[in-house]
Amino acid sequence: MFAGQCRLIELGYRQGGPAGYGLRRILVDQNGSVKSELARGEHKSLQTDRVILMPGPDDEVRTVNLIYQWFIDHGISTSEIASRLNAMKVKTDLGREWTRATVQEILTNEKYIGNNVYNRISFKLKKTRVANPREMWIKKEAAFEPIVQPDLFYTAQGIIRERNRRYTDEELIERLRTLYENRGLLSGLIIDETENMPSAAVYMNRFGSLIRAYQMVGFTPDRDYRYLEINRLLRHMHPVIVADTEAQISEIGGLVVRDPATDLLRINQEFSVSVVVVRCHTTEAGGHRWKVRFDTSLRPDITVAVRLDHSNQTALDYYLLPQLDFGQPRISLAEHNGIEFESYRFDSMDFLYGMAERTRVRRAA
Repeated sequence: MFAGQCRLIELGYRQGGPAGYGLRRILVDQNGSVKSELARGEHKSLQTDRVILMPGPDDEVRTVNLIYQWFIDHGISTSEIASRLNAMKVKTDLGREWTRATVQEILTNEKYIGNNVYNRISFKLKKTRVANPREMWIKKEAAFEPIVQPDLFYTAQGIIRERNRRYTDEELIERLRTLYENRGLLSGLIIDETENMPSAAVYMNRFGSLIRAYQMVGFTPDRDYRYLEINRLLRHMHPVIVADTEAQISEIGGLVVRDPATDLLRINQEFSVSVVVVRCHTTEAGGHRWKVRFDTSLRPDITVAVRLDHSNQTALDYYLLPQLDFGQPRISLAEHNGIEFESYRFDSMDFLYGMAERTRVRRAA
């Protein structure tokens, strides 16, 4: 099956996954004649039919090119581009507000210049999911009609590589100190909105928290912003995790439909999944607790609780909690839990992806 999928990619046909903003999935017959446009969640019904990508509505194509113009010609950051689009009341293909991550997807995905890329991630025969090196990618160039000129796309890649170069701790602190001297105060929003500054997330990951980075340049906030910064991180983290889960399931051939209003995932028309990000609370005694709240109104079949580490910066582990076993509105997790909880704990989401993977079964004689 994998070899067959690679062959179809090389022939220029789309294999799984949503089209993305500015593009549409088009159904063609075995002769290449267009049959119809596929709506989100729809799939071909005939084995001989194929799916390709084509440019979407003119207003979406214009918006995609406007993003490149802002990024390349005006040097606007991805977070500021997202803010501009939201101020213009432009929605993503999922009907959601734009984020730094969704703008980054527009600027880095080769499908916008017509290239068909596959096998960026491997997850075969229930083995561990791995990101493949570029030489293992299966690619067909000029497979689809592009909506962005290649020279613009590759110019954007050069800018992104330069912006993402690894700063030393000293460079990060010096940039933050200069910003503090110019503005007189600091916040995650100010850092993200300042041109040529590393993102607030870079400072949080490098120094453990923004508060610690502030202290290193002599800035003391008038109030404790740690709770607000964690809330801000959670708001950015949740849609990224949901989108990554959706993409990974599509990558391995599973059918996943996301409700844009609730982020509930319906997988293979068999079961539903809700993703919740769970912050770590430190008790007065110095212990750590995680309070998982279930969405009792949606009643998902499985709640994926993404438990954050003690600094509330990155995922610590994942609990796949079936609704049949956890009917209560909330549970509390400690650092060490009983078997009734630990049997549902995983170090990654690979088990969920394995549940969603489709396997061809030979028909019995």
